[in-house]
Amino acid sequence: MNMENLVIILGLIMITIGAFFEVVGALGVLRLKGFFNRIHAVTASAIGGAALPLLGVALVSAFAPWMIPQGYYLAGICFTATILILLLAPAGAHALARSAYLCKNIRKKFIYDDLVEHLKERRR
Repeated sequence: MNMENLVIILGLIMITIGAFFEVVGALGVLRLKGFFNRIHAVTASAIGGAALPLLGVALVSAFAPWMIPQGYYLAGICFTATILILLLAPAGAHALARSAYLCKNIRKKFIYDDLVEHLKERRR
């Protein structure tokens, strides 16, 4: 078994793990209660379920001998999309959670709420 086959197998394993993350994230959205728990499940599945398969496709396309001319182009696109997902998914989830917290439509008793103290200091 040469190095190309090992990298292709690694890419296929990453695609499979990403599919598992998507299924777990979908179950988390269905089963978890509360907005903040669901937004966590969506963000975790977006990162694990989108970034890992894209990296797997990038590995397969870059090292597969049958994709030589277009493989590097596809790998670059997948790598760029992975970077964007890793940067934008947590930022989007944070913006959604913060806006839901500030509009006070989501009622939840927090054990420790540091944001209340921060907002009180900011109003002074």
